Amino acid sequence: MCCAGRAMLGTFSILLVLVHAAAACEFGRFPSRATGIVCRMTKPAALLLNQETAQVIQAAFRNTKFPNITGERSMRLLGRVAYGLSNIQVNELSIERSEVELKEDNAIHISIKNVTALFKGTLTYGYAGAWFLQLFHSVDFEIETSIDLQLNINLMCQKEKVAPDASDCYLTFHKLTLHLQGDKQPGWLKQLFTDFISFTLKLVLKREVCKEINAVAQTLTNFILDLAADFVQDKDIIVDISLASNPVIKASYIESHHKGLVLYKNYSSILSDSVFSPLLLTESRMLYFWLSEHSLSSLAAAAFLDGRLLLNLRGEKLQELFEMEDTEVQRKAVQMIFQGASYNDSVAKVWSLTQPQISPQPKGTVVRSLVAVEISILPTGEEPLVALYMEKEITVTIQATYAEKKLVLQPVDSSIEIKVFKCTADPSGEDPSIQSFLQNMILAAGIPEVTSSIGSALTSLMNSKRLDLFDIINPEIITGKGYVIAQLDFGFPSHLLLNFFEKSL
Repeated sequence: MCCAGRAMLGTFSILLVLVHAAAACEFGRFPSRATGIVCRMTKPAALLLNQETAQVIQAAFRNTKFPNITGERSMRLLGRVAYGLSNIQVNELSIERSEVELKEDNAIHISIKNVTALFKGTLTYGYAGAWFLQLFHSVDFEIETSIDLQLNINLMCQKEKVAPDASDCYLTFHKLTLHLQGDKQPGWLKQLFTDFISFTLKLVLKREVCKEINAVAQTLTNFILDLAADFVQDKDIIVDISLASNPVIKASYIESHHKGLVLYKNYSSILSDSVFSPLLLTESRMLYFWLSEHSLSSLAAAAFLDGRLLLNLRGEKLQELFEMEDTEVQRKAVQMIFQGASYNDSVAKVWSLTQPQISPQPKGTVVRSLVAVEISILPTGEEPLVALYMEKEITVTIQATYAEKKLVLQPVDSSIEIKVFKCTADPSGEDPSIQSFLQNMILAAGIPEVTSSIGSALTSLMNSKRLDLFDIINPEIITGKGYVIAQLDFGFPSHLLLNFFEKSL
């Protein structure tokens, strides 16, 4: 994922998707225990995003549909004077600066200073004189304005999802000057209609611009919620990111708590013993994501049930795996296992027999699983021949990093225990050269190849959700007992919003 600007996506987008007002939603007796995912956004991130508020305000002004403004007044000697302003459009618009504050009353306060705008349109007026003289005229007009805009965006919870209310909106006019037919000099006609319409025009501008900003907030929120929901869903695997408890809003950060439950067909997870503590997160980075062991294990379980924990290797990949070292022992073992067949005529299949058990620890994420390996030879025109089948209990500690828009999973410690071994070249399973070669090959090349393939698959999945379009700066992935924390600074891809608003507004 959020021509509308980067900051109201900033100040709305991540902020809005994270928070809600507690009064509108009900949670269980111990909501903190049901927290599977936590997101914290700090004040520096809000300030960075708010720098681009100008484009959002510009979009709100440009897309505001101003109604025709009409009025009537009785004048001495002139009789009754009626007027109407139509075809009102906003042309030149600029914003001096924007400021944002996070308040502990579940609100985001945005102050936009010195919005200068030029409105253009047509003024039609007519009057009936004392001697029944009737005149009707139409002239083009320009209205120069200088406005301060104050937004108090209240965040509400509806159906366990955030819903913004930006109706608390104020416009303060420092300047409102009417020009007729390009005439910049004061005249009786200009003075007459300036007096008539200034008050009415201010009310209309406030009402319509604030209404449009509120609509933009709603549109942005729906966009971000849809983007987040799509990011945590892939086919039948869904992560429930509905809110688990009340938000925490401080002057320095805003934090939301989500259920993080995994839904897969008839399978669903239950969390009632979350280990989250606010002390686990700091305020030195812009954005934090805290993930529970339960959520990670549930995702692994769903991937296992969906048949995704499967890897096929052949050709060059298979050759790299079995020729990690050029020794006589290696050459002999390969010749015995493949029986002279080429790597292009063989395939290695690796899959998980049981759902992996995932346990984040300070040293890394420990993964345990029973894994099967099968090597088949594919002679031309004949049935495949299983040359090797083995089942092994694998325990591996993985450290994760994210760099250059790629997720890298690096095994730092691993062990295997072979449970089942069948090999046509070693029916008794007692050939020391084959046993030793396979043991070394699995530890030195097999496990890194599998983790690398999983990292590449997860990178492709995340990039399909457009994560690669975001500027992620110096990300860190930290593991602790029962949790994983991703912390980072970021730059927001404003073109996503621009494209979105060009289509929707």
